[in-house]
Amino acid sequence: MSEVPTVTDLLTAHAHDTRPGLRFCDASWTWGEVVSASAVRGAVLQDLLRNHRPGGGPPHIGLLADNGPEFAFLLGGSALRGTVLVGLNPTRRGPALARDVHATDCRLVLTQPHYRALLSDVDVPVLDLGGPEWTELIAAHSGAGTEPVPASPDDLLMLIFTSGTSGEPKAVRCTHGKIAFPGRMLARRFGLSPADTVYVAMPLFHSNAIMAGWSVGVAAGATVALRDRFSASGFLPDVRRFGATYANYVGTPLSYVLATPEAPDDADNPLRLVYGNEGAEEDLAEFARRFGCRVVDAFGSTEGGIGFARTPDTPPGSLGRRADGVRILHPDTAEPCPPAEFASDGSLRNADVAVGELVNVDGPGWFAGYYNDPDADAERMRSGRYHTGDLAYADAEGYVYFAGRTSDWVRVDGENLGTAPIERVLTRHPAVAEAAVYGVADRIGDAVMVAVVPVPGATLLPDEFAAFLESQDDLGPKQHPRYVRITPSLPRTATFKVVKRALAAEGSRCGDPVWRRDGTTYRAVTSAES
Repeated sequence: MSEVPTVTDLLTAHAHDTRPGLRFCDASWTWGEVVSASAVRGAVLQDLLRNHRPGGGPPHIGLLADNGPEFAFLLGGSALRGTVLVGLNPTRRGPALARDVHATDCRLVLTQPHYRALLSDVDVPVLDLGGPEWTELIAAHSGAGTEPVPASPDDLLMLIFTSGTSGEPKAVRCTHGKIAFPGRMLARRFGLSPADTVYVAMPLFHSNAIMAGWSVGVAAGATVALRDRFSASGFLPDVRRFGATYANYVGTPLSYVLATPEAPDDADNPLRLVYGNEGAEEDLAEFARRFGCRVVDAFGSTEGGIGFARTPDTPPGSLGRRADGVRILHPDTAEPCPPAEFASDGSLRNADVAVGELVNVDGPGWFAGYYNDPDADAERMRSGRYHTGDLAYADAEGYVYFAGRTSDWVRVDGENLGTAPIERVLTRHPAVAEAAVYGVADRIGDAVMVAVVPVPGATLLPDEFAAFLESQDDLGPKQHPRYVRITPSLPRTATFKVVKRALAAEGSRCGDPVWRRDGTTYRAVTSAES
């Protein structure tokens, strides 16, 4: 591994750079101005922490905000002044969001006014970005110098949440090195320079935007163009307006952009490269054709224990070639799985022995642990090996194919959702006796489906059930079930555990009544649709 930089190194290299560094809407800042504004925010964060660290607690500050200049300046300020930014997800609700704040030892939370109501259950101070107090703090520290606090690659810079096997989000420790190294590596790999513009519309509370977007722009000295939140219809106009040459994505954005009406001049744009993960195979080639750019799809996670990248010779559907130290181990024997064998129609013939868990047998990779969660760390790191929880198989040439997940989560739009929190919400309904949530195959990732056992004598109605879900403050938008199965009983093992794999295999072809979510309500699925 080449020398690992820090984010502080990447930023301070631009302290006197007069070239464009950041654009947002119609506003722009040079790189020198970005570093100066970051230094001011860093001084503000230190001032706030002096007043909100009883007993000298960790320097953690929660941030609940859309993409924008303040998010970028606060990232830079944390890097320059040794504070830790906790990225909070606005799709979390009520007590769930309060739990995230508490679990990461946030001393206070910075937010935008339109998210303030989501923090009503938070028991730490909340400060509005752009409000009078914030404006006064910025003014009071306007002369802050850019001389940074010394940082090492192992120093913590961010906590970024991801969902795990327990169903509750876990905060992944994202160090300077973990963020700066992929930024520099990707900038060099793709030949990015100050002449480029990196377009970031994925949310900055997510690792993809930080490590495959923002840090890439910082490392290259390119202009970073931010959009507050992703818009399919706004994508191409933004690319043209900002002169974007590089963009990142995770999950379904490629599909959403492709769903917009095609125009003859779509390829008349400056975009050269789009980089991300979990794009649908058919979308990669179509996006490249339609917009005249190269699309590189990779495989990775916020934890960073294993990564893959497709190369031009990667077979369709493959994640890429297995790297040194990466093994596919059978979940029962922990022995390496043999290569996959395929039938003439391309189907896998030996799934029982070829499918196993992706494991980094050389160690943790970039996994720096979860914050304050030793049990979760132990689950990931066993006998010095990093266990992904992802199932896969490989062909004789070493190309790896994703096969599902070992743990009980559903992946929607690039995010892992635990099923237990959703089940807890659903069983609040007075007519629901039991609920089992699971994933069913969607065109990309999973769709959330639930099998519901009604209370004896009770009747569930689609409109009323949809209204109930809408009223639950701690049920995020992506947690709403796409499909609802009404069933008299759930399949169970001899020890009374629900066999969700059987429910998932049946999907909507189950003989029970099934509803599908349309907008904000549900309608019955017909036999032709099942």
